[in-house]
Amino acid sequence: MRKRPLGKTTLQVSELALGTWGLSGDGYGPIADVEIDRVIDRALAVGIDLFDTADVYCRGEMERCLGRRLKDAGTTFVVTKIGTVRDGDPPTKRFDPAHLRTAFERSQERLAREVVDVVLLHNPTVAAMQSKEALAFLKDLKQAGKIRAYGVSAGSADVARSALRDEVDVIEIAYNAFFPGDLHDVAGDVSESGAGVLARSVLAHGLLAGQWSPDREFYLDDHRHQRWTRDELRTRIRQLDALRPLVTGAVTSLRSAALRFVLANRVVSSAVLGPRSVAQLDQLVREAGMPPYLQDTALTELSARLRQAGIEV
Repeated sequence: MRKRPLGKTTLQVSELALGTWGLSGDGYGPIADVEIDRVIDRALAVGIDLFDTADVYCRGEMERCLGRRLKDAGTTFVVTKIGTVRDGDPPTKRFDPAHLRTAFERSQERLAREVVDVVLLHNPTVAAMQSKEALAFLKDLKQAGKIRAYGVSAGSADVARSALRDEVDVIEIAYNAFFPGDLHDVAGDVSESGAGVLARSVLAHGLLAGQWSPDREFYLDDHRHQRWTRDELRTRIRQLDALRPLVTGAVTSLRSAALRFVLANRVVSSAVLGPRSVAQLDQLVREAGMPPYLQDTALTELSARLRQAGIEV
């Protein structure tokens, strides 16, 4: 497993990270506890040392699970996110220092870590970012030695740009072949600030694996049930044709092409994977391949095909 620097932090992390939203049962439906443990253990076995979670995943149980499984695993790094409150329906956001302090202390206890490696604000709005209290609170935690790095999990380029201008250590942002624009928009700010970048949604919630039929249906407790209309999903599946010329030689599948697209971007510190089984994890690790992940000429040609297919790059 190759390592990359997490931006201006002192951390060297695996370029593939294990995301745990899918494992939590919250976004894609239930999953057996034994399989959760198997995926985490397999990630460790293949050299993944970076684990991404949030305090609300399975109402804190994913943090607790990582605390148990990583306890004797050697050097590992955990990214957790705070600021979402799931006591009501729908969930709300709170970024006031009083709430963040309580949330952090609970995460720290569940993760069983004296020092938490990275803490991010969980998808704040631009308006929430205008108050500097939340980032000031995280900065105080870092200065007190309770966290190693801090930043923002951003839902838009505007939020990411605001965070980078406030000199955060790390941003997490959606980035994939069908949704490259936000990271491309802030790439200059990333380079100037030196922040680490965690790329999430690298397979666009499974779409870019290229294994769905145009009539694919999702269970009601799967967030993808409401993500696309039937017509939108059919359009997206047709747009996969833009990726197919990449599948040649060492690039053996659309899944491989999509993951290599993310890893080929030099500003990305780590690609956050979302497997729900050991078989899925092994496929992703195997198909990530070796550098150079995609040639510059292939990326240039891909950009032209994506534009032609109606995807903003």
